[in-house]
Amino acid sequence: MASTPRSTLIVVPTLDLMHQWYAQLEKSFPGVRVGLLGGGSRDRTPILVATYDSAAIHAETLGDQYAFLIFDECHHLPSDFSRVIAEYSIAPYRLGLSATPERSDGRHEDLAKLIGQEVYRKTAEELSGQTLADYEVRQIKVALTQAERDRYNQLIAQRNAFLKSANIYFGSVNGWQQFIQASARSPEGRKAMLAHHEAKAIALGNTAKFKLLEALLAEHYPENTLIFTNDNATVYRISLGFLIPAITHQTPVKERHEILQKFKAGEYKTLVVANVLDEGVDVPDAAIAIFLAGTGSTRQFIQRLGRILRKGAKPGKRAILYEVVAEDTVEEQVSQRRRHQVRPVEPVVAKQQLELLPGGLGGEHKTTARKKRLPVLHKPFLPTKFTPLLLPVLPKMRIWTGEARFLGHRPG
Repeated sequence: MASTPRSTLIVVPTLDLMHQWYAQLEKSFPGVRVGLLGGGSRDRTPILVATYDSAAIHAETLGDQYAFLIFDECHHLPSDFSRVIAEYSIAPYRLGLSATPERSDGRHEDLAKLIGQEVYRKTAEELSGQTLADYEVRQIKVALTQAERDRYNQLIAQRNAFLKSANIYFGSVNGWQQFIQASARSPEGRKAMLAHHEAKAIALGNTAKFKLLEALLAEHYPENTLIFTNDNATVYRISLGFLIPAITHQTPVKERHEILQKFKAGEYKTLVVANVLDEGVDVPDAAIAIFLAGTGSTRQFIQRLGRILRKGAKPGKRAILYEVVAEDTVEEQVSQRRRHQVRPVEPVVAKQQLELLPGGLGGEHKTTARKKRLPVLHKPFLPTKFTPLLLPVLPKMRIWTGEARFLGHRPG
């Protein structure tokens, strides 16, 4: 931003991230007005931080106001609702940031048109011990009790019998959607769906998992620990059983903020959550993460891993992620599917890029050519007449988990 003297719009997916960006920008640019769009704020300032929802709603009025767009967690951008932020904008300078750009619907391919070609990538393994803390991933399998196993097998057999009679296959692209539709058409379908959810609940919250959780908490006390589950019922069960603060989508905003602040301050050593801290929440001193449910989502796995990878105040931090799965269940199958997913092809890098000499927001700038193993950014998809300027890879942007990428382009 300092090297690109243009008005800047930063777009983020959550209010938590919006306030984190705002606080950091206030420190970085003390002489420039920084504003917010979202959460009740409707500012128009040289630097503006907005949520995707608010930016999409105001896309028509924002389109000609900002020359530099930054999309944090840019995998949100290609959705039908959010993509207008990029499409309605004439901004020649665009930067996308994401640790998990791939989307299950394939729309991540649209990022090249909406922002620009991929120009930078680093994996968590490459950044471990440098930008990120050292870490390791440990998968632990637990067995169901005999009673749990008998009930689980009975429920899965009931579900599978209905799927077979309805010619529905989970392995197909639309298998799950077809199951949902079929479950609404008949009593048998409804019973099969209830059986599916009960079997899933057994796998997610079986007796052995809670015993293992107790042992892991005792082993790593007093390290700051995050416990992730996939459902609210398990969150509240853990919270009540272990007297641990909990956060779900039902937690009021002020209470959620207070809990997170006490966790960051070390007053709370452990926190249990369900699908609410997967993206963008800054908890730099968390060192232990416990997944009490295997996940088939690469994005969710990487995002949750990212919660413990930031270097904290103490030197020599080593993060540990535990993935706890119920053996011989659907949960184990989806975890194996994630582990065997094919990695995307590495981006092609160019040999030359223009170096920018910072002139400050609204100031002068100069360009000098130099040879370096950095990519030349691509031209925008909209015709513009802005001063030619190449966008550099910015080393201080968020690169802390997964396959962090920068997407961008330059004016023609």
